[in-house]
Amino acid sequence: MTPSDMKETLIQLGLPAAAQVLEQIQARAVAGQITYAEFLADVLQTEQADRRTRYLDTRTKLANLPFHKRLEDFDFSIQPTIDERQIQELASLSFIPETSNIFLLGPPGVGKSHLAVSLGLLAIEQGYSVYFTTAGKLVQELMTGYQEDRLRRRMRRYLSPKVLIIDEMGYQPFPPTAANLFFQLVSARYERSSIIMTSNKAFGAWGEVLGDPIVTSAVLDRILHHAYVVNIRGESYRMRERKAAGMYQSPPIKTQQLEDKR
Repeated sequence: MTPSDMKETLIQLGLPAAAQVLEQIQARAVAGQITYAEFLADVLQTEQADRRTRYLDTRTKLANLPFHKRLEDFDFSIQPTIDERQIQELASLSFIPETSNIFLLGPPGVGKSHLAVSLGLLAIEQGYSVYFTTAGKLVQELMTGYQEDRLRRRMRRYLSPKVLIIDEMGYQPFPPTAANLFFQLVSARYERSSIIMTSNKAFGAWGEVLGDPIVTSAVLDRILHHAYVVNIRGESYRMRERKAAGMYQSPPIKTQQLEDKR
């Protein structure tokens, strides 16, 4: 079999990466730089690495992540209220086989979404399915499914991933009936898979978000049963950058002039 025939056979067998490097590795073998076993190992390892890269690319696209920020890019020195050791422990991903949840709570702009996405990327690299959504989009999808009598189909998108990331919980109140739909989702995932959620609201204020105190109590009972909570306090990254660039100034203090009643 000629090198050209070997290359064509590899392509037919669905090994395009191996076919691409065949001539290069074969040249090394002919020059006596590697043994036959090493030649075969190099070809197979090249194909394996290429398949993993394509697998991760596909998984990452399916995860619907809004950006790709790594945990090593997070500046913990700017947010000293975050326990870096706790985040590193979460990065071990032990919360996934535990089917535990993670809550990142704090004001806007303190890095909650960055941490959530970073953990999602780590999960993808370890072979877990991940899906990202905002709370607003999630509610809209569930409401549309309910109104069109396709709730089960819509719900499947949020039930199938091993890790569901829900961003911006609490930024907008839920419309009527949405709280019950959200409760159904939480109940279906309870002790089966994990949720990573970011919120600018403390749990005590979730009743205002969901609009139903009974459903809120039931939701919190389930999602907090097995959960890690990360409270973040501090100034927004964006506000800090504006101040550093001299683009933000504190508003002037207004003083009230009192009239002389004499």
